[in-house]
Amino acid sequence: MNWINSVVRPKIQNLWSNKREVPENLWIKCPESGEMVFHRDLEANDFVIPNSGFHMRMSAERRLTKLFDYGSFEKLKLPTAPVDPLKFRDERRYTDRLKDARAKTGYEDAIMIGKGRLEENIVIVAVQDFNFMGGSLGMAAGEAIITGFQAATAAGVPFILFAASGGARMQEGILSLMQLPRTTVALQQHREAGLPYLVVLTNPTTGGVTASYAMLGDVHIAEPGALIGFAGQRVIEQTIREKLPEGFQRSEYLLEHGMVDMVVHRHKMRETLANLCRLLMKQPAAAMTTNLLESDAAKPSKAEQEKADDELEVIELEPVDSELKPADNSAQMSGKATSTVS
Repeated sequence: MNWINSVVRPKIQNLWSNKREVPENLWIKCPESGEMVFHRDLEANDFVIPNSGFHMRMSAERRLTKLFDYGSFEKLKLPTAPVDPLKFRDERRYTDRLKDARAKTGYEDAIMIGKGRLEENIVIVAVQDFNFMGGSLGMAAGEAIITGFQAATAAGVPFILFAASGGARMQEGILSLMQLPRTTVALQQHREAGLPYLVVLTNPTTGGVTASYAMLGDVHIAEPGALIGFAGQRVIEQTIREKLPEGFQRSEYLLEHGMVDMVVHRHKMRETLANLCRLLMKQPAAAMTTNLLESDAAKPSKAEQEKADDELEVIELEPVDSELKPADNSAQMSGKATSTVS
């Protein structure tokens, strides 16, 4: 027995013997800059590191909540798929891995699909969650994506996909690879209906997902710094025996080489998607108002809008001020000619 136990009273011993436990993930470290950010501040900033601008991963449900108007959306009921049809086992059983992933995320699989309003326009959005077995594509995820396409086609609304995946799920073998052409067929049916399909590539989007529906959208948007590619950088370097350029397979590099259409910050993603949906659906531009629930009664009627357009045309066709002197006109014409020649 230690001598201090017989000298110091038990209540005094508790002052240094009971250690306060610090919750995990209270502070989050930026992988790029090493900055430590309080988790509540990071959540309030949509999981974007304030100083470095690094985009951390977001859960599927949180991304849907941030995207839809007022965070309100309806989860689509997804079909069930056979569990472990190949009876796959490596170090652990596939069924045990599924149980752990479901307990960790609270999802049945890597895909969540929601239907709601994006700046008053109905859209259907599918989100892959990388926290569920790396967002890998299996039979359940494939069925979910097909269900999303079919629902969007039937409703006549745009379909938006947030991709985040490591590729096909190896535990399901060829059954996983079969989802690549199956989702492509559903995508093509959606496109033949004349409806837009927008893809947002998040970090990371790799493997078979990149070789199929993730790169078949009408518009491809990438988050800053997202890793996008088929094979890994190390595999490519060992195959071609060359050093790859800096920033290879990152969204900014792919934008420069025409692989993606735009790189959009997460804070501007909602506005960008809403504008693209209106453009591709040939809808009028939204009014710059802060109230999304503006009533139809407050909007001008068709007759009033046509009258305003006529007045605008008259204003545009008004002649230039006739008080300009001939010398001034000649000086302007000579200046224009000079600038044209130069």
